[in-house]
Parts: sequence; structure tokens; C-alpha cells
Amino acid sequence: MIMRNPSNEEIREILEKTETIAVVGLSDRPERTSYQVSKAMQDAGYKIIPVNPTIEESLGEKAVSSLSEISEPVDLINVFRRSEFLPDLAREAVDTEAKVFWAQQGVQDENTYQYLTEQGMTVLMDLCIKVAHSVTIGR
Repeated sequence: MIMRNPSNEEIREILEKTETIAVVGLSDRPERTSYQVSKAMQDAGYKIIPVNPTIEESLGEKAVSSLSEISEPVDLINVFRRSEFLPDLAREAVDTEAKVFWAQQGVQDENTYQYLTEQGMTVLMDLCIKVAHSVTIGR
């Protein structure tokens, strides 16, 4: 199976329908890319749920240790972890209500892509959500 990200039009639709984003690997340090990207998405109106066992909170939101600990509906899972962590995260992701699994720029795994698409999830890999948001929605 060839990995293919959705078109810009499809990405715009995903971002317009999304309300809550679980960010796996979100840091509580403002100098980190995960923090900066997630802050931009929060400023654009999205609710951010930090998923990181090493922090208490980030961006004013209480952190959870894993996707399985999230107690509210999530529309999109955004991943800031290295590619080798994607298979385990994918297995957790399919047990959530999220319909979209988004791996940040530089993060990709073909087997994870195949597994998640077979499970009915929309998958984006090696793409920055902040850049995609500015290109497709621009607010």
C-alpha cells in the first residue's frame, strides 16, 4: 500500500470538522516544536489534550499518560513521537473515538499507515498540522 496524504481540500474538511486534538508527545516547554505547534492550534480554536506521561499539564490543560486515559471525545490524534513509536500508538488509537491519526513532519511508518487505514482511520504522515492549517484554512 502506498502512503498518500489527503488532498488540501480533504485536509481543510478534516480541520473544519475537528474540535478536539489529542497531542501525543506534547511538551510543557515553550521552546519545543510540539508546544509551539499545539499553541498555534489552540489559538486557532481547537481544544488540546496533552498526552505525555512525563508532564502534569501543558497549555493550561491537564496531561494524560496515554490515549487510553482520555475521558472525552477526540476528533484527531496528532503525534510528536519518533517513527518507531507509531505502531504502538496506532494500536492505542484504534481504541479511541478519533477518526484521524496525524503524524508530524518527519514522522512516518508504512506498516502503521496500512494498519490504521484498514481500521477505517484517515491517516496523515510527515506533515505539520500547523502548516497544513495555515495553507488550507489560513486563520
